[in-house]
Amino acid sequence: MKKVLIICAAGMSSSLIAKKTTEYFKARGIEIELDATHASQGVEAIKKADCEMYLCSPQTKMYYATLKGAADKIGKPLENIPPQAYIPIPMGIEKLAKLVTDTLGE
Repeated sequence: MKKVLIICAAGMSSSLIAKKTTEYFKARGIEIELDATHASQGVEAIKKADCEMYLCSPQTKMYYATLKGAADKIGKPLENIPPQAYIPIPMGIEKLAKLVTDTLGE
């Protein structure tokens, strides 16, 4: 099971999006699981290096450079989530799932 972590402002919308995207993958037999954490914990979460990929939510893009530096140090990708992929409806979930699978080479 590959793990992906969304780094966000408060965690509420990201937790919902992570859950729905994980369900999307599970329904298609793809072993990728998403979770979410608060931006204040982002660098520490990346340093643990227990995910294959990290995502920066639209409302936390001001932290992207700092988070990217941490991700680069451990050799893991960090991507900005485009706003149209950050909505918990099928279209948004599909866009986020595509971003994840394209980045991970799935």
